[in-house]
Amino acid sequence: MNPIPRLTIGGVTFDNPLVLAPLSGITNLPFRLIAKRMGAGMVVSELVSSNGLIRAQERTRRYLDTHPDEWPVSMQIFGDDPACMADAARIAQDAGAHLVDINIGCPVRKVVKRGAGCALMRDVPRSARLIRAVVNAVQVPVTIKIRAGWSAAEVNAPDYAAMAEAEGIKAVTVHGRTREQMFTGHADWDIIRRTVDAVSIPVIGNGDVASADDATRMLRTTGASGVMIGRAAQGNPWIFREILAAWRGLPVAAPTARERHRVIREHLDLHVTHAGEDSALREMRKHICWYVKGLPGSTRFRTEVQHLDALADVRAAIDGYFDRLADGAALPAAV
Repeated sequence: MNPIPRLTIGGVTFDNPLVLAPLSGITNLPFRLIAKRMGAGMVVSELVSSNGLIRAQERTRRYLDTHPDEWPVSMQIFGDDPACMADAARIAQDAGAHLVDINIGCPVRKVVKRGAGCALMRDVPRSARLIRAVVNAVQVPVTIKIRAGWSAAEVNAPDYAAMAEAEGIKAVTVHGRTREQMFTGHADWDIIRRTVDAVSIPVIGNGDVASADDATRMLRTTGASGVMIGRAAQGNPWIFREILAAWRGLPVAAPTARERHRVIREHLDLHVTHAGEDSALREMRKHICWYVKGLPGSTRFRTEVQHLDALADVRAAIDGYFDRLADGAALPAAV
């Protein structure tokens, strides 16, 4: 059996180098727990507004809820003001974050138009001030997540990462797309390799990793210390288990109908416990649809779930759907 490499960031060590990406509206506590149980070495919260945190908005504070089963956990914050971000980092640390991650990669218009997210890659002096403020505000390691750059004409990830390292950042995640690309086209893994060459801190590669082969190639071709997986984990948290099995030289088996059924119900129950029935019904519809996409008879089932307003009805629909599938039969991974 092949040994699995560990990932160490600023003195915090993770069992393996597979990282669940921060995904807005997705990587809340219930989903992070599922991913962790499936083998993710490190999990990261969805991006949290620094303004919302310092204003003590209850809904924003809930994003920082954590559980011992997901430790060590990273909390990602975003904003454009150094003092505000420093205060938010302290709040995240006090809430139990073992690492604080600064979002410098979000391409969404409502984030970049206020000078946050990927917009920071266009203003290196302001970025340096913001990073320095956050690093000086907390005792836990601070990391950043960036993109290749703003556009094909403004690719600056290697130089930006070097600046961040000089300001005290302990690791950098690089998404190999530019802000201009959003989520289209292909991630440029060569930018990740060039960033690895530019710094001495761990670099985590992100973009176009959807299988064990992809994760292996990412590490081999870029020299990255870790692999971040985002959209490929939606509806398919088994991807972490499958990558680890492949790395250990073990058979990679798709989840059975029985296991997929159990995990969907477990995810739903975790969400009910965490945020109540109303939130669970709203948020879990998309997850349930992702879990069954591509499976026999799933189109009708997904339509049915979208129109159910009672928790008992959703549970009954899930049970009924899987009762109609061959019990224990191997199913293809959700896509």
